[in-house]
Amino acid sequence: MVRTVGLQDAADVTQQVFLQLFRKIDQFKSHSKFETWLYRLAINEGLQHLRKGRRWNFQHLTHEPMSQHKPEFERIEHKELLEAALSRVEPELLSIFVLREVQGLSYREIAEVMEIPEGTVGSRLNRARRELQQQLADLGWEP
Repeated sequence: MVRTVGLQDAADVTQQVFLQLFRKIDQFKSHSKFETWLYRLAINEGLQHLRKGRRWNFQHLTHEPMSQHKPEFERIEHKELLEAALSRVEPELLSIFVLREVQGLSYREIAEVMEIPEGTVGSRLNRARRELQQQLADLGWEP
């Protein structure tokens, strides 16, 4: 949850996930694994939280977004740079990326969680990787 909504909001969103779990437990069908159903609840809550936040969260730019090689970016550690880039990736793509690269789910499991075709998982995962690479480049990262 931290990688999806950020450290500040992860506890609140996790609490919402468990509230939804208790409210909707009777809707669970044995067609899929329980953990897949729970992932779906978590993804939905995370995306809903991000959508709500986008309406009201405005950040003032302190630098030119497309500029690269700024001295302040050179001092950012790789982890901080990666976190900044991840926060800029489209939320639904980020969810697929996290499920695959962090949680280690298979394409089939991700398809069940996200309720999309398995082929779509692959194409969106590729889009997420390209978007992450672009965001890293925009932040001044050089491989």
